[in-house]
Amino acid sequence: MSDTIRIGFIGAGGIARAHMRRLAEIPEAEVVAFADPSAEALARMVEDHPEAADKPTFADYRQMLDAVEMDAVQIHTPHTQHFEQAMAVLSLGKHLLLEKPMVCTVAHAKELIAAADPELVFAISYQRHYQGPYIYIREQIRQGALGELQYVSALQSQNWLRSQRGKWRQSMALSGGGQLNDSGSHLIDILLWTTGLSAESVFALLNPYDTEVDIDSSLSLRFSNGAQGSIAVVGDSPVWWEEFSVWGNEGVLLYRNGEILQRSYADDDQVVGMRRVPAEALPPDSTPDHNWVDAIRGRDTVRVPPECGLRVIELTEAAWRSAELGRPVQVAELG
Repeated sequence: MSDTIRIGFIGAGGIARAHMRRLAEIPEAEVVAFADPSAEALARMVEDHPEAADKPTFADYRQMLDAVEMDAVQIHTPHTQHFEQAMAVLSLGKHLLLEKPMVCTVAHAKELIAAADPELVFAISYQRHYQGPYIYIREQIRQGALGELQYVSALQSQNWLRSQRGKWRQSMALSGGGQLNDSGSHLIDILLWTTGLSAESVFALLNPYDTEVDIDSSLSLRFSNGAQGSIAVVGDSPVWWEEFSVWGNEGVLLYRNGEILQRSYADDDQVVGMRRVPAEALPPDSTPDHNWVDAIRGRDTVRVPPECGLRVIELTEAAWRSAELGRPVQVAELG
């Protein structure tokens, strides 16, 4: 590989422009071509990033892959398109950064992982793995600060119903599901990644309101170690809010929209030391793009491998099936 990593973009919408901005901070990364069926999206990319003006553009990603020499590809398209596009990229031996959710079915997740050459760098763009508060929570759990985990709870509220009305995210054919499969997948991912827990069974209630996809979701979870948990996604909310709480037999961590509170038990079982974790105590932030480029260069390992995407869609698909059947569903039932 040359000194420059040549990158093609499949998808040029809003999330792609954010990745473009981050890649501009990495001198050895160069985006060399864009593919998007929307001329408007391609024009907006150039408007926001004038350096893209001289790069070739394509309406069909397959034409881009055939016509332009590149080392790596990023995929930033509607969810149900990920599987076909990712399979095409991997079949050509290109490194891949795939936006979340990885895919929309467990079967596709397993097929994609099986198709990936272990010599290729294949990462999923779950950015919370690179954010200081969540890294801190994961480290505290791994170091045993909470003891044995007993209960986890995660909540997200967002103006998703109204802000996405009439857009592709509320089209089942393009999104593969509603908010649980969109921003809610970040919540599922970070719960599983920070705790290291494996979901065993899920009981879910979903509310689509007047749409064809889930808007509100309420999930009750049991994990393989016997711990319990809950996930709540509120899609018709005038405020963004995110909470994540982890209880163990030795203490608790409470994340509240960027702030972390931590408590523990003393030897005499009296609660002591309730404190806010100061920002300077948190690990530094990074981005999926920096990690991906570093992994391609051999300077780092992938922090969000495709196995994380598999675990997310396993829990998500189990929740969808549970809501459909009206009973708890074992994750193992998904095969």
